[in-house]
Amino acid sequence: MAMYLMFILPALILSIYAQYKVKSTFNRFSQVRSAKGYSGAVAASTILRRNGVNNVDVEAIGGSLTDHYDPVSHRLRLSESVYGSNSIAAVGVAAHEVGHAIQHQQQYGPLELRHRLVPVTNFASSASFPILILGFVLKSTDLILVGILLFTAVVLFHLVTLPVEINASRRAVVQLADCGLVTNEEVPMVKSVLSAAALTYLAATLSAIANLLYYAMIFMGNDE
Repeated sequence: MAMYLMFILPALILSIYAQYKVKSTFNRFSQVRSAKGYSGAVAASTILRRNGVNNVDVEAIGGSLTDHYDPVSHRLRLSESVYGSNSIAAVGVAAHEVGHAIQHQQQYGPLELRHRLVPVTNFASSASFPILILGFVLKSTDLILVGILLFTAVVLFHLVTLPVEINASRRAVVQLADCGLVTNEEVPMVKSVLSAAALTYLAATLSAIANLLYYAMIFMGNDE
């Protein structure tokens, strides 16, 4: 347990901080009305049209921070606190999700790779841990190796997701400024919101890597 904590504790602390940071930053800038007064839904629709993305519908969805782009149905779903709000946080989050729609239209390489990894990752994330546990219990290096290889796919998915999210945020800032949806003075505020969100993806990636290194260390110890 002590060895595991040594590997995972830094990533766990970062993850807790990231969750706090994203919620506190979103709540803070949810109280700041954008100067232009555009809602998240209007901002999203404007950026989509400006980039010639005409096959994506913008719709509201329940929950908080549940915003996402669905590449299968070509729908951009914005949470209630984003869809109708004209806050800095709302237009920033909406523009980020539009960034994914633009990535999809332009067949952005990392996003295309992430889409291909989804079915593999879904299987690997559910199967790797049970196989690892079984391998540890039976002291089977073969099963442990299979579990590690499966978990490697999960780590790869996180590594691919990170640049996808960072790129979407960069696109969001540029599009908001170019479309005149925010002022130059508001750009740093938008960046603060999106940087906080990116921190959660970084924490998830580091946590996955830490777990993989721990499993690999156990495997090498059992293989001696």
